[in-house]
Amino acid sequence: MLRLYGRTPHSEPARGEEADDIAQGGELRYHPLRREWNVYAAHRQNRTFKPRLSEDPLAPTLPGRPATEIPFTDFECAVFDNRFAAFHPEADDAAALAGLESEPARGACDVLVYSPEPEGSLATVTPDRRQVVLAAILDRYSAHFDAGRHYVLPFENRGDEVGVTLHHPHGQIYAMDRVPRVQRDAIAAFADGYDLAREIERALPEYGLGSRGGITAFVPRFARFPFEVWICPLERRAGPWECDAEELESLAYWLGEVTRRYDALFARPAATMMAIHAAPNPAIEAARGFHFTVQFAPLLRAADRVKYLAAVEQHSGVFTVDVMPEAAAAALRSVGQP
Repeated sequence: MLRLYGRTPHSEPARGEEADDIAQGGELRYHPLRREWNVYAAHRQNRTFKPRLSEDPLAPTLPGRPATEIPFTDFECAVFDNRFAAFHPEADDAAALAGLESEPARGACDVLVYSPEPEGSLATVTPDRRQVVLAAILDRYSAHFDAGRHYVLPFENRGDEVGVTLHHPHGQIYAMDRVPRVQRDAIAAFADGYDLAREIERALPEYGLGSRGGITAFVPRFARFPFEVWICPLERRAGPWECDAEELESLAYWLGEVTRRYDALFARPAATMMAIHAAPNPAIEAARGFHFTVQFAPLLRAADRVKYLAAVEQHSGVFTVDVMPEAAAAALRSVGQP
């Protein structure tokens, strides 16, 4: 299903029919030693891979051009069901394998298109458009929670180094019926009394990039990636749905500003992995003390050097960080407002 978001009503009639060939999701299998559930979706092997500009599936559908996922000549922000979904509300039953836990990958996968323009980023779209994008994310949180999904993860992969196959500016939203291990560990840490607001107080100003409207951007003192940045409210909020209007406006600002600073620092469009780490569905599971963050994990440690997740990181979870967090914060402050 296609959903349009914007400041003005959209009255243009659709050009053609919406695509209905959506993959029915994959299956989950439990890793007994890592104590995590991973999703297996073989159909994703054939997903769209770096199409020509004239075949951009996230562009508007223009006269004389092939139909795209968005059957209109213009739009502000669009969300539609991922045709190559890893999670689906009607996922088929999982394979029965002796001695192994498995289950259908029930959930949903959205594609979130920021703009009709084929190039750009959260830094180059207007501040108003970033607010529309954030409003779309909030609406999808609400819809997925109402549908009974346990966890919702809005995220963005950007850059060839991350493995991006579509360069049109966009993000994704995964809604899952299980809370992933990383977020489960965070829930436990907050429940045990971890105080992120206190950590931010200790980190600022040395590790800070700036604060505005109740939202701060900073380099965690315990960052795992060179130039890693977190955005979060100074006061505890379980998710962006608890933010007031000023905080949401400031959150939208920092989404663009952090992206801009990465591009300025590396003098190129920077490869990053960004995700909103919020609490699980409050109607299903309480998450006492949870403090949400937006986390940016850059894939560059210098303009011409990729941060690879090699043997030690992959096999032990112990990251080797090549840039000290205090040096990273200073470098990102140095490319402040132009």
